[in-house]
Amino acid sequence: MADLSAAATIKKIIIVGTGPAGLILGLLLAKEGISVQVLDSANQIDNQPRATHYSVPALKVLKKAGLYDDVREQGFTPDGGSWRKADGTPLCVMKTAHLPMETRMACLPLNKLCKLAYEAIQKEPTVEIKWSHKVTGVSQDKDKATVDVETPSGPQKLEADYVVGCDGASSQIRRSLFGDMEFPGFTWDEQLVATNVYYDMSPFEWEDSNFVVDKKNWYMVSKIQPDGLYRVTYNDTPGLTRQEYIERQPMRFEEFLPGNPKPDQYKLVSIGPYKVHQRCATSFRVGRCILAADAAHLCNPFGGLGLTGGLADVGSLHECLVGIHRGLASDSILDKYSEIRREIYNNFIDPISSSNIRRLWQDPDKALEEDKFLKLCRAAMTDPEVFKQLGLDVDFLSHDFTQYYTSSVVLEKGLGRTVAV
Repeated sequence: MADLSAAATIKKIIIVGTGPAGLILGLLLAKEGISVQVLDSANQIDNQPRATHYSVPALKVLKKAGLYDDVREQGFTPDGGSWRKADGTPLCVMKTAHLPMETRMACLPLNKLCKLAYEAIQKEPTVEIKWSHKVTGVSQDKDKATVDVETPSGPQKLEADYVVGCDGASSQIRRSLFGDMEFPGFTWDEQLVATNVYYDMSPFEWEDSNFVVDKKNWYMVSKIQPDGLYRVTYNDTPGLTRQEYIERQPMRFEEFLPGNPKPDQYKLVSIGPYKVHQRCATSFRVGRCILAADAAHLCNPFGGLGLTGGLADVGSLHECLVGIHRGLASDSILDKYSEIRREIYNNFIDPISSSNIRRLWQDPDKALEEDKFLKLCRAAMTDPEVFKQLGLDVDFLSHDFTQYYTSSVVLEKGLGRTVAV
């Protein structure tokens, strides 16, 4: 075998954004010995809990980054899920405790994942994280990409071989490439409110993850920590102010949660009203600038396809950049990244996540007759093979980009290098 570690072609990559995508991509690239600069306008890791659920494609990336064991240890593994009527009557129930652990979903609030990734990336000598560095624009030529940055010491221009925008839904990198208003798709009319709350659900014998189907009060309630913390995401009247949504929360919980609890019966940890979107950038690659995760595409949160799809982007982009770095692929592999990741969004993430949210506001009495997915779930309750396939189906979000390498290669696990055979 010939060691190609000396054939590196990428001198530096700038990643914009210290969310999970930016930190984990930086960590993966650093393990390959690539010099990485991570920029963020904030002065610390975002401590908002946000998304929580990681399915198979995301778990594969977390394992590659060396974070999988910590996520399993610090997080929570649900034992099943259900779809229910507003009165709690189950439409279908799926148990997952008998499945292999590697195929089961993991739950860990995103701020805790980011903390794990941040602690790990700080140990890598080729990574530099620059806080209070607000990217205001990007330019490029055939040899390099340059970001304009506002810093505590004044404006700067920073250069790299590639710039990766992992800077979220309002991505400055995407806006610099395509314009402020160019993010094709739509915003849902529905208003969501996400809460983290401690509430004793044990008297109701619900599953760890539950979706309530109802035309008026549709919502999700899922256990996300071993200590009994739940994520409750529900709909509310559109067009109100943030403060009005916060003030309505006690009334809404009493209306729809099982047990109709008063405020003294639960402990509210966080609350955040937000709108949701289905959007996808025209391209995920423009020259030496690349988009990933929420900077590239958005979907509603039901089913966890946004977070999992974003981490799957990171795994794909890591393979492409490693191929370029080791001389195993030309940078045209980034066009393949853009093409395939956009196809995955348009053919799977967008339609499936859209079906997931629409499923919740249908007529629950007709749901089992009309909803093909719920029919499949009902079949899975008694057919282990159908159940197993349902659990693994989201793996279509992954894609092996090493198949586009121009050399026969082995990515040696844990050694941070690539060898050709």
